[in-house]
Amino acid sequence: IFYTDAKAKYIVVGAVYDTESKTNLTEERQRKLNRVDIAGLPYDLAIKKVKGTGERKLVVFSDADCPFCHKLEQEMAGLDNVTIYTFLFPIDQLHPEAAQKSKQIWCSSDRTKAWDEFFASGKLPDNKGECANPVAATQALGQKLRIQATPTMILADGSVLPGAVPLARLEAAMKEAEADAKKMAAAKK
Repeated sequence: IFYTDAKAKYIVVGAVYDTESKTNLTEERQRKLNRVDIAGLPYDLAIKKVKGTGERKLVVFSDADCPFCHKLEQEMAGLDNVTIYTFLFPIDQLHPEAAQKSKQIWCSSDRTKAWDEFFASGKLPDNKGECANPVAATQALGQKLRIQATPTMILADGSVLPGAVPLARLEAAMKEAEADAKKMAAAKK
């Protein structure tokens, strides 16, 4: 994103911040420009966790060995009335054992429980991760969606939110994305 005057005589490249709200406006705009078609995601390749009524939707690309993913899991514990779809996205260059751990978690009889237990205690399911699993497919999906780091979340309006954000910021972003998704749906009618 860059900014210019009306005649394009001057060009400014960089981030614009709102000092009152302490918000990076450029980042917000970039998130909206890079929206993902959330309805077209292959949810059968994700670990599904329903909390409360599960009426809200949150997609997370996560790496089992990512310390920031562990932090996000702690923050997401405070979410309610949400269905969280976790796509296993091990980053081999940073965490060479994460793909194997992801496969073991996927091959568990209760993937959601195995994921939660791993993040709570580091305990992996007792299997070799040799079942049919989507790890290569979810890595390819993440690359196609230009996911470059973990954790990365996709919100209800398809906007992308990277990083282990605090619960309050996550809730605010989800609320804004849900409102935007409703506006987008109404505009299509």
